[in-house]
Amino acid sequence: MKKKSNNFNKIEKKIRRLAGKAIEDFNLIDDNDKVMVCVSGGKDSYTLLDVLIYFQRIAPINFELIAVNLDQHHPGFPKTILPNYFKDNEIPYKIVSQNTYKVVKEKIPDGKTMCGLCSRLRRGILYKTAIDIGATKIALGHHRNDIIETFFLNIFFSGRIKSMPPKLLSDDKKNVVIRPLAYCEERDIKKYSNQKNFPIIPCNLCGSQEKLQRVQIKKMLNQWEKDYPDRVQSIFKSIQKVEISHLLDKNIFNFNDVIRNV
Repeated sequence: MKKKSNNFNKIEKKIRRLAGKAIEDFNLIDDNDKVMVCVSGGKDSYTLLDVLIYFQRIAPINFELIAVNLDQHHPGFPKTILPNYFKDNEIPYKIVSQNTYKVVKEKIPDGKTMCGLCSRLRRGILYKTAIDIGATKIALGHHRNDIIETFFLNIFFSGRIKSMPPKLLSDDKKNVVIRPLAYCEERDIKKYSNQKNFPIIPCNLCGSQEKLQRVQIKKMLNQWEKDYPDRVQSIFKSIQKVEISHLLDKNIFNFNDVIRNV
């Protein structure tokens, strides 16, 4: 790791503080949990793993960590980087090998976005892996920016008000997904990752498409951040302060009960 600067110390403390706040606010980790940390080789998952190892050392509760990487057989995927990193840092780990890349290429025509099917396949495999190894929680590296971007993706392209919750029970009720970095900003995670000198694996091995919807949302939010520095923060706060009686979903609010008392 590079020599720490005063600026890095501030970022490290900030990330740890915000991750700790998320864990406390949403009760993400309990005593005797076995947490499966999904590590892709990107900055977010490395940071997540690093922060959870820190909390494992200082927390007043006992919990187990196991790093899990899904090798999807993307062309050029460097298979030795993550196992070597885990071994060098004495981190318990499991590599799951599934050729989802072949399945996606067979199902999705050339030029079409592969991310949707790939994501569903990956989620199913990780859920099964968590059950197989006896994990009580599945930790993902999504951060504040991911949550806001997903919020707008659902509004613009799915017609739903929905995002990524810090804690989620899977549809089959068999897995609990947690996002300890929910309060952390991507720019801080980038700085943290750079200073830590994590062995980053490129995220474009499958051939990332520049016109992906998420890329467009990210550009929009980045422009807003430049033009109106407080806007994105205000959006994030609004996701935490939902007034269902002031929306239009009759499935979650009984408008028939709204009557005038005389």
